Amino acid sequence: MKTEDFDYYLPERLIAQHPSEKRDESRLMVFDKVTGQTEDKHFYDIIDYLEEGDCLVMNDTRVIPARLFGHRPNKEEKIEVFLLNNIEKDLWEVLVRPGKKMKIGTECIFSDDLSLVVTDIKEDGNRIVNFKYQGIFQEVIEKLGNVPLPPYIKEKLEDSERYQTVYSKNPGSVAAPTAGLHFTEELLEKIKNKGVNLAFLTLNVGLGTFRPVNEEEITDHKMHSEFYTLNKETADLINQTKKNGKRIISTGTTSTRTLESVYKKNGKIVEDSGWTDIFIYPGFEFKVIDALITNFHLPKSTLIMLVSAFSTREKILKAYNEAVKKEYRFFSFGDAMFIH
Repeated sequence: MKTEDFDYYLPERLIAQHPSEKRDESRLMVFDKVTGQTEDKHFYDIIDYLEEGDCLVMNDTRVIPARLFGHRPNKEEKIEVFLLNNIEKDLWEVLVRPGKKMKIGTECIFSDDLSLVVTDIKEDGNRIVNFKYQGIFQEVIEKLGNVPLPPYIKEKLEDSERYQTVYSKNPGSVAAPTAGLHFTEELLEKIKNKGVNLAFLTLNVGLGTFRPVNEEEITDHKMHSEFYTLNKETADLINQTKKNGKRIISTGTTSTRTLESVYKKNGKIVEDSGWTDIFIYPGFEFKVIDALITNFHLPKSTLIMLVSAFSTREKILKAYNEAVKKEYRFFSFGDAMFIH
């Protein structure tokens, strides 16, 4: 299967540069994965497609202010540091620019309260660094760091909370699980009152989510790894929902990858945590999810391959071309799809 097979034409003007004024007023394409038929709705209409006893699964990760700017001792030149993974305690894997200035042993100072030292350089050029700080690390970077936005968003975001879901609580991601950005607290309350169970898991979204597939054959692509946690309460709720013959509705590709990873690893849904590099593309057999809420994804990305696997490549690309014609908004701050 070729990467080129997942390409489609997208005018740049349809790449959303800012979120809709109200989260749940974004548009919603309702898509039947079997017939390929579509309906045009608003996101607040999602409640009409959820049934009592269904389980709505959401990723409660929170985006950290991962972009920091500092300088070397006695140097004025700005050094940009982008947090990628917390390896252990104060040891992090980071991207640095300009990289040639940051050799092993080099210090970078951000403030009187925060600095780092490069302890290792990986083959891909990423640095392993040890942070030194006064107080609580998370509070220090909240004060000094900037929430990173995807590279295709060029406009400044006035309110950084709009790049967080309303239920975000576990810091650790460098990108938002964007399918969840459409929910408001009021809409979730209505969904709950309808008898739909709300369940949460955590997957820390990495920068690899924006990495393009450069290989000609998609099977040659190496997926990035991301850390997930699925607690007992959520595992029990999912199993009970399945037992009752009701649906598991996954909010986003991150929730989907977590659920399918846990099943693949254990042969069932259980309390679990670990790293996943699962790559879902057509031919994949879904074991957990029955419906999917998702945004419109980049051409030739692993994300469009995942949604194609949940239906077919031909039907998904036809729906995407229809969305372009109807001027839906695309990517992180764009509109949503409900695939059922």
